[in-house]
Amino acid sequence: MTASDHDNPASTQSTDTLIIGAGASGLAAGWALARAGQRVTVLEAGDTPGGNIQSRRDEEWQVEIGPNTLMVKPPLYHLLEALDLTEEAIFAGEAGKKRYIAKGKRMFALPTHPLKAPFNPLLGPRSLGRILREPWVRRGSGEETLAQFVERRLGRHILDYLVDPFVSGVYAGDPARLSVQAAMPRLAALEQEHGSLIRGGFAAMKRAKRERRAGKEAMPREWRGKLISFPGGIQTLTDRLAAGIDATDGSTIACGRRVESLRSVAGGWRAVDQDGTTWQARHLVLATPAHVSADLLRPLDPMLAEPLDEIVYPPVASVALGFPSGVLAHPLDGFGVLIPRREGRRTLGALFSSTLFPNRAPHGHKLITAFIGGRQDPEALEMSDTELVRQVGKDLGDLLGIEGQPVWQRVSRWERAIPQYELGHLARIERLDQALEQHPGLSLIGNWRGGIAVGDCLENGQALARRILDGED
Repeated sequence: MTASDHDNPASTQSTDTLIIGAGASGLAAGWALARAGQRVTVLEAGDTPGGNIQSRRDEEWQVEIGPNTLMVKPPLYHLLEALDLTEEAIFAGEAGKKRYIAKGKRMFALPTHPLKAPFNPLLGPRSLGRILREPWVRRGSGEETLAQFVERRLGRHILDYLVDPFVSGVYAGDPARLSVQAAMPRLAALEQEHGSLIRGGFAAMKRAKRERRAGKEAMPREWRGKLISFPGGIQTLTDRLAAGIDATDGSTIACGRRVESLRSVAGGWRAVDQDGTTWQARHLVLATPAHVSADLLRPLDPMLAEPLDEIVYPPVASVALGFPSGVLAHPLDGFGVLIPRREGRRTLGALFSSTLFPNRAPHGHKLITAFIGGRQDPEALEMSDTELVRQVGKDLGDLLGIEGQPVWQRVSRWERAIPQYELGHLARIERLDQALEQHPGLSLIGNWRGGIAVGDCLENGQALARRILDGED
């Protein structure tokens, strides 16, 4: 639905739950509420729903502007079932299991099994010694950065060549700033519960094996831990959620509606958009980026805005490059390559997009999607599109054996890309939740809390819907 569907600036629209923001979190919450019989209105400032999830096709090239893959876990699988999307999903090819790390002018494949890790040439004998001593390292106390945690338990080399590139690839973040308890709570829990990452990892593997033998798996085995997409890209999922909301009597999505003010009223909440239309509901959900929610909430209660203002979103650019297969010496036989910061290359890493899924590039061509910028190099976004393409080509050229120019390219910029769960993040969320207790009927959700992955957002959105239906939120 577009803004023209509600073109009376003096009108007041009423609903049960009003959701501001049609990204993955807002759509999942809205879909679950509408499915349960609530009247739901979702307002989206942009032209289309989906937030950062945007799939684009240019003739025979298909790219993702935002997330490129979905990791299947039971909640996502059951959502796909409910949306009739399991038959449309496509699995990443077997080559996608191989992941490369750049070191010098070479790329080394990460070990595919924990027992092989100590003997990987990327790590070396010194790291092998640190890995063997890890079970006897004492537990930490208090909040730590991810860098402090990893260096304490596994040493500097593993931090530099495994953890730093991983953090750059997932968060576009800085391990010296990210909180291990907030950004990687399962890692921190392994240490606290088992006294060792290695012991904890083996315990988790044994538990999973017992559950498989007992037939307690929550989804078919062939889906377990798989990476998926759809023929039309990840946006297929958010489009299906949006269609489900719009197809439900009494519920709708209105795009092109930028909310400019909020206020609490008797029996609920009111929001006013840029055209002066008033939207009233018993329950209000803000499913917008932290800084957008902060701006809306500041006039209402500065205590709500302050923790949100502290959440950093670094800029990131994605650079999609299409090449004839013959100009690439490397077979691109993997998920992609991550580049440690200490290697001195500005590109964070690259996905081998046409290897992961079919029909991403024309026949006889390959598609690479690189990322640049992030928390450790925000200045990269000051480059022009031409300069970004040139920089990525320089950084990847010797690694992939590129011997020609791209025949197709697309640069996409996110000035505020991925929220950073930095030191103090859990305390910020606690302060926010305490302030929310003073505002019944108001909920906040987004990838700035509870996990940045699309799957986390979808799961958290549905969980919020259940709490609203149960009167708990």
